[in-house]
Amino acid sequence: MKIVVIGGTGLIGSKVVQHLTAKGHQVVAAAPATGVNTITGEGLAEAMAGTSVVVDLANSPSFEDAAVLEFFETSGRNLFAAETAAGVRHHVALSVVGTDRLAQSGYFRGKIAQEKLIRESGVPYTIVHSTQFFEFLGGIAQAGSTGQTVRLSPAFFQPISSDDVAAAVADYALGAPRQGIVEIAGPERVRISDLVGRYLKAIADSRTVVEDEHAPYFGAELKHDTLIPGTHPRIGTLNFDTWFAQSQLSR
Repeated sequence: MKIVVIGGTGLIGSKVVQHLTAKGHQVVAAAPATGVNTITGEGLAEAMAGTSVVVDLANSPSFEDAAVLEFFETSGRNLFAAETAAGVRHHVALSVVGTDRLAQSGYFRGKIAQEKLIRESGVPYTIVHSTQFFEFLGGIAQAGSTGQTVRLSPAFFQPISSDDVAAAVADYALGAPRQGIVEIAGPERVRISDLVGRYLKAIADSRTVVEDEHAPYFGAELKHDTLIPGTHPRIGTLNFDTWFAQSQLSR
């Protein structure tokens, strides 16, 4: 089966490509660097020829509100035009747990628009809502930093490793379209402020985490359960300590 992975050279995409290739499928790692651009449309028609499944892992290069919205809307429209013309039978997209509860954030308004396009496209689909990746803990710390102080929400989240995300996305890509949302999450529910504090200590970062219930999370104020999955998510295998021990950060 031919599968096109949009964003197939990125953190998750490269691992999804490995999973699907190992299972014997013909996989195209589509990205601007490989001649496929969902914004300009370059290479899309050629990539889609004979394709059964498209996995969309593309992300906006800018977090500026208008740029994010334009990216997801333009990319989505170009993708679905090419998919419809090629007769693609399953569109799998990676999104974020709590997206519909984060409309204060310009980035998540872009994701909301992306999901609307998916539902209205006419292409059978599965939207995979993932919790935050362990690999993004540094970015969360940076977003909350002012000097040596990191102000972060005490809201709960359930972070997951990129390896577990990629395995789940690959499995859903090979399954039947769900015509809805599935959720994946890590095995431990922890407070953002607590885990980022542990992360900074583990990498010998001297910044101090301050718990602040009003601290914005990429532009949105969180309730205690905003980022928590619903009932029966697919649970990843790696907790923070195991992930960190296996990461380059621990060396």
